[in-house]
Amino acid sequence: MAAEKEVGVKRASDKYRSFLHDEAGGDIQWRHGRAPIFDAVNELFEQGRTQVWPEGSLEEKVQNAVKSWEMELSHKTRIQDFRTINPEKFKLFVNGREGLSAEETLKVGSYNALLKTSLPEQFKFYKSEEESFESSHDAFRSAFPRGFAWEVMAVYSGPPVVAYKFRHWGYFEGPFNGHSPTGELVQFYGLGIMKVDESLRAEEVEIYYDPAELFGGLLKGTDSNIKHCPFQK
Repeated sequence: MAAEKEVGVKRASDKYRSFLHDEAGGDIQWRHGRAPIFDAVNELFEQGRTQVWPEGSLEEKVQNAVKSWEMELSHKTRIQDFRTINPEKFKLFVNGREGLSAEETLKVGSYNALLKTSLPEQFKFYKSEEESFESSHDAFRSAFPRGFAWEVMAVYSGPPVVAYKFRHWGYFEGPFNGHSPTGELVQFYGLGIMKVDESLRAEEVEIYYDPAELFGGLLKGTDSNIKHCPFQK
């Protein structure tokens, strides 16, 4: 769910993501016409991470694999261009809900897939069913201008079933759906379980986390949609 900017300059391969710039000259259909640049969110990640995993460690491999998968989901428009998943078998499960296929996940986007909820309307912080792929990404890019960084905190088991703990964070420095920015750190923690094939492509991904951790920070800002009484002090 990294909120990074895309620019039209061809660069060397990103050190945290595979299947990116080494394919920039190939027949890949990128969402915005070119491969993305992750400089801003990489800087945020390096400044704010709590762990620096040894090169070649299982933790580093899992961290980079998830970053690569998220990159493809956010920036490639055709499942046939994905290298990080097994498209025939892929399913995404979030907080025990019904799984989404690869095509379904690509259609709604990572934010809508992760933020869908069965709560009653009056308790929904974010209505994913009313958001498109584009509008959901625009909302979080606005809230986190420097990006929404992601790190692995721990890995509990290796392939073929990888279980891990993660942290997602950014600084609320832009407006979010009518809420003014606070400049504060917004973060949440979660658990992931990823089943991979012999080529280490994801076949099933399960994510468990508390959305209230995320929205608790994003809803602190003044809501411009609320009309205040002129006599209120």
